[in-house]
Order: sequence, then C-alpha cells, then structure tokens
Amino acid sequence: MKFLGLSFSELSLAQTRDAFLARPGGAEFAYVVTPNADHLERLRCNPALKPAYESALLRLFDSRFLAHCARALGQKAPPVVTGADLTAALLPALAGDRVAVVGMQDAAFAALRVRFPAVHFIRHNPPMDLLDKPGAFAEAVHFVAHAQARFVFLALGSPVQELLAQEVMRQGRAVGLGLCIGAAMEFAAGTRRRAPGWLRRAGLEWLHRLCGEPRRLGPRYLLHAPRILVLLLAEAIGFRAG
Repeated sequence: MKFLGLSFSELSLAQTRDAFLARPGGAEFAYVVTPNADHLERLRCNPALKPAYESALLRLFDSRFLAHCARALGQKAPPVVTGADLTAALLPALAGDRVAVVGMQDAAFAALRVRFPAVHFIRHNPPMDLLDKPGAFAEAVHFVAHAQARFVFLALGSPVQELLAQEVMRQGRAVGLGLCIGAAMEFAAGTRRRAPGWLRRAGLEWLHRLCGEPRRLGPRYLLHAPRILVLLLAEAIGFRAG
C-alpha cells in the first residue's frame, strides 16, 4: 500500500518471515528495506535516495509511532514489521545456514555467535564514512557478492546499508536476501537492550533509545524525524478530501 510516498508491504511479521524462509538460498540477490520516520524524512529532504528504496524487493514499515499517528488521523497505515522484530524472528530458524553480516563491532559479533551457535556466520566490518571511501565501499560490495550466503544482514545504518544493497544488486554477482536492519543485530546479540514490550507497543521505542543515546540520537529524533508528521497530516487531509 502507498504511504508517505512509498509502497509498503502489507504482509504481517509471520507472513514476511515465512516468505523469506521459503525463498531459495541460491536465488539472485534481492534486498529488503525497513523505513522508519527518520528514513522517510531523509527521503523527503533528499529524493536522490529514493531509488535505493524503490529497488528493494519489499519495503517493511518500521514505525509504530507513525502508525499510531496515522490511525489517530483516521488514516490506514501499513502493518508494522520492524527490522529488530524480523531479525529476532529469522535467526532461530537459520541453523546450519550461511549468514553474512556487514557491520557490527567485534564484541557484538562475538556475542551474536554465542547466542546462535548453529548459524554459520561470516562478517565484514567496513570503516566509518563508507560512502566517502570508494575503495572500502567496493570491498564491502565484493564481500557480499562472494559470500554465497542465504541471508545478508546489513547493519550499517541508513542510507549506507540501502545504497550498498542497491549496488550489490546492480552488479548482479550475489545471491541471497539482503536485509537492511540497522541496529537489529546488536539487539539480537544482546549487546544493546530494546525497549520493554509495553513501550514498543505504545510506539515509544524511539524514546527509550533516545534516553540511552541522547547526544547521537537527539537531533535525529527531536529535530529531523518529527518533520515527517507534517507530511503525514497533509496526506491524511488529502485522503479525507479524496
């Protein structure tokens, strides 16, 4: 369904997981993005990034907060399937599979392997500011192309992970399914704590993360992301008028 300028999947979390697990591991590389309010505001300000999202196999809606706001305005929102929830649903089912990870610090990756010992993890951790380092970016693309992994978890943050996935698909040398999931692998590893369930259901997971990392996330959550509410209001008014 169309929502805030993008076409989103209408599959539930369970349906999404089952569809991904049914996909052949040797299938041509495709990728999935999980836009949240921060992503959508970035796309509004920089439309040049939109092809990286539109080229994805699926766009999964990753904002319970926006979903609650849409419903309060009388507008239908896509089903919420967060990158963290999807990662948590997939990893226990991947015993024996080859799974590639792009990103994560050493300690977090070590903790991930301890938590899921039956998964055959391989990893590449590119440097910061990857988009400004063509050589390192090409190296990351090469890693994914030669990983021959059933799933590739891209844990680099937006828009780096989406642009990397788009380039991997464009080159056509990789297999598997790429999942652009940000910090989800750290939640899965247990090295970063998620908000309690009641906060997540209330659409306030962002507040929990803000309290934990106010300096890094303050500008994103308090200055940039709220601007998307203006677009949501305009869309709701247009929906009612139509």
